[in-house]
Amino acid sequence: MPAVPAPPTIARVILDTPLPQLDRLLDYRIPAGMEGVVPGVRVSVPLRSAQRMAQGFVVELAVQQEHPGPLSDVEALVSSAEVLRPEVWRLARAVADRAAGSAIDVLRLAIPKRQVRVEKSWLAARARGAVEPAPLETRPTRVDGYRDSDIVELLAGGRVALAVDPGVVSQAGVWVGRWAVALAQLAARTVAEGASAILVAPDHRDARQLEAALAALLPDDRMVRYDSAQSDAERYRGMLRAMGSSPVVILGNRSAVYAPATRLGLLAVWNDGDPLLHEPLTPYVHARDAALVRQEQQGGALVFAGHTRTTEVQRLVELGWLGELGPERPRRARVVATAHAPGAASDEHARIPSLAWREASAALASGPVLVQVARPGYAPGLRCAECGTPARCRRCGGPLQQTRVAAAPTCLWCGVAEPGWRCVECRASRLTRVGAGTTRTADELGRAFPGTRVVVADGEHRVLEVDERPALVVATRGAEPIAARGYRAVLLLDGERMVARETLRIAEDCLRWWADAAALAADGAPVMLVGVGGRLAAALSTGNVTAFAQAELADRRALGFPPAMRVATLEGLPDAVAAARAALPAGAEVIGERAVEGRSRAIIRFDYAAGAAVARAVRAEVVRQAASRRKPVPGAPRTGRAPLPLRAHFDDPAPFEES
Repeated sequence: MPAVPAPPTIARVILDTPLPQLDRLLDYRIPAGMEGVVPGVRVSVPLRSAQRMAQGFVVELAVQQEHPGPLSDVEALVSSAEVLRPEVWRLARAVADRAAGSAIDVLRLAIPKRQVRVEKSWLAARARGAVEPAPLETRPTRVDGYRDSDIVELLAGGRVALAVDPGVVSQAGVWVGRWAVALAQLAARTVAEGASAILVAPDHRDARQLEAALAALLPDDRMVRYDSAQSDAERYRGMLRAMGSSPVVILGNRSAVYAPATRLGLLAVWNDGDPLLHEPLTPYVHARDAALVRQEQQGGALVFAGHTRTTEVQRLVELGWLGELGPERPRRARVVATAHAPGAASDEHARIPSLAWREASAALASGPVLVQVARPGYAPGLRCAECGTPARCRRCGGPLQQTRVAAAPTCLWCGVAEPGWRCVECRASRLTRVGAGTTRTADELGRAFPGTRVVVADGEHRVLEVDERPALVVATRGAEPIAARGYRAVLLLDGERMVARETLRIAEDCLRWWADAAALAADGAPVMLVGVGGRLAAALSTGNVTAFAQAELADRRALGFPPAMRVATLEGLPDAVAAARAALPAGAEVIGERAVEGRSRAIIRFDYAAGAAVARAVRAEVVRQAASRRKPVPGAPRTGRAPLPLRAHFDDPAPFEES
């Protein structure tokens, strides 16, 4: 008789610890009599060097130990729910390695904090066989506006940059963008064919549109919200639901890209140029990059959709890694670019040119008109009335602004009021306003159109939708509400102020802000772009965003800037940064370094082909520096956890942002 294989007695565990030197699988012995230790569960294990207990996840089981010395026992089984799925572990490990980070930091984004009550309820339902949704009785959904043969090819595992039509339509009584309907139909068709779909959107406004579009196509038990804006209990419940074997649509913000999905048929990212999709926590991985890694690992369709195209996506298109897919008969917003007359910039009454003024006046007779401005508040900029020096905060150096009429100036960065401000140059105390925010623009338009309803939508005034009655809707970029049947006209103001911001991505960002606002217009309604000409205005007017992305990428390539090249920031103690620089492989170039308050920051540039080698070298130095930190003196008072000697931030946008 063949020998019966011995049961596994070794659990390989990834520890939930911030120490980079422990970012590896550790072997622990499963004690006799302990049941339920399987891959994916939470366990408690001892850390002998620290003489304390730590929690972690079992990644795999083994019969033969890899560690040559004696092993510690697993202390306890914390939970029998297999919350770490194999596909999530592979993704976390690969994403962390690409960014020279720790896998557990990625898993903290992927797996919410344990909610005992929610988990017990789910385990009880699973024991009864009641966690799976009812069988789905639906036929494959057509994706409106696209050739069915293209959709079949895409869902067979294609990767595309998806162009979408502007405009709004009604879904389940809610007005949403046509883009949301297209992605919802793609997801519903994926589920109908037996696979799960993940839809990633930057913020709650986009997720709300997707949710409404999905509600018209799928039952509630086939939709899972997986969003960092949810409560801990709701997010944990969403993760458990996504772990089922039945196909579902998982919808959320940037963390949804890590949601469990054993059979992944579609991964779609909306508006990948939005900075909200860049993870602010270590290892700082953009949702777009995580999506690229996941699709390579699991297959399925990959979609990057938007009204515009980022240079990152354009680079992948030019490499042939992404295809291009657009509507069969594309729609286009009716955009007219208008410039101010000479000298009109200082004239508040000429802020809206006569042509745009006439279009807005005529449109107000039939419905709402959208007015997009650059900044919220009353006066987004303040200067000394005597010498013209910009007003800055005495505490942090941030720019001062005025949020309301006659209000004291406040700092845009730290929020501290400066009622006794004096100019650092001439000691004058009188301020003059620069520009007009949402509140001031609403006041001016309210006087110009007496009796017309005025709605303000910005960070302080959250408005998601407006009805089709006549109204002037003054909104900041990204905060525009959706209007029933679309806006009858759209005015894009402060264009010259938006493009004046000194960042690498400002042209991309402006085109995205304006195109997203223009997409809210009713079919055939005028869109007026004020104060901007040249290549940007031509791209918006003609709708040829692909040519604009090509030109932007060509400029970046000539300068050696991202995304033509990859960059990373090394920050820490000067000797640690110097050691990391010395350990860099050939092909990595240091393009800048500076020291601030005893810490140093170096910016390195390298080609994509050298990315893996650079990440390995930097990670090895991070681990070495962390392991060699001086231990605290026994008995000495603790003053909090000291920062790591060295930190790495790959694909860091900060060096190319405005200083």
